[in-house]
Amino acid sequence: MPTLADVAALAGVSKATASRALSRPDLAAPETVARVRAAAEQLGFVPNRAATQLAGGKTGVVAVVVPTLDNTFFTPIIGGAQARAAESGMQLTIAVHSLEHQAQLAAVEQLSRQVDGFLLTAPRGSDEIVRAAASYKPTVLIDREIDGMTSVVADTATAFGALVTWLADKGHERIVYLGGPAGSWQDRQRQAAIRAAAEPGGARLTMLGPFPSTFAAGVESAQAVVAARATAVVPYSTSIGLGLMFALLHRGIRDVVVSSERMVVESLGLTGVPSIDVDGERLGEVAMGRLMTLLGERGEAPPPTTSRLAVPIS
Repeated sequence: MPTLADVAALAGVSKATASRALSRPDLAAPETVARVRAAAEQLGFVPNRAATQLAGGKTGVVAVVVPTLDNTFFTPIIGGAQARAAESGMQLTIAVHSLEHQAQLAAVEQLSRQVDGFLLTAPRGSDEIVRAAASYKPTVLIDREIDGMTSVVADTATAFGALVTWLADKGHERIVYLGGPAGSWQDRQRQAAIRAAAEPGGARLTMLGPFPSTFAAGVESAQAVVAARATAVVPYSTSIGLGLMFALLHRGIRDVVVSSERMVVESLGLTGVPSIDVDGERLGEVAMGRLMTLLGERGEAPPPTTSRLAVPIS
């Protein structure tokens, strides 16, 4: 396999000049750049991107920080972010930190020495802790908004409100919302939107929770849902909803409408069941695109931006 030294020898320049011509052609004479590139092409030399990044003070790696790997909501976000990072020649690493405790900042600070930037998904951490984590490297916040931070959010609150309006219009008078994890920013937004939608619709709304985003939590919620005499249920997450569906069917209850995502509704052949679909891949792609913009800025950082991606119901 040809080396940089081989390229330098064929081009008749020093190794340092060859490196500069390939990594920073703006700092070398045009004729030298052309000669070095011709030598590299002739030899089939492929520059080590990681080494080039490190030479410029960059790692070529960005990190996605998630609070857990148990919640499948984060899986497509990671996939979308990875695809977008690859387009820019960047590598992606994944770290699990909930950022609910000040002590976790030490691990994030250590990670910051190995990456160029962060995508943070921190639904339950305090604003202060999340801001502190974002202070180490350029950061984009996913699915949460904090003043002064660039963020990309799936507008599920608006979708949940529209869903409750749809259910009320269909004649559902007793609607239950199964809330998400305690302290979740998105859960607070959804609760506010659901309450606002239920009032004019005349539906009786029961708020239950908080619940972790797990199948088991949905199963455990069944007794309270039955006690509320619910005709429709809006769960915080698909996992919670699937657990509730299982528990209700186990009890022989088939007339309670439980909203879910389109894939579940179609796979189970359900009719008259509304669905909400968050395009997680798109969320990850847009967030990574924002981070790439931040990393490409020179000088003073641009003002923070907030992007809200529409979430359809069907």
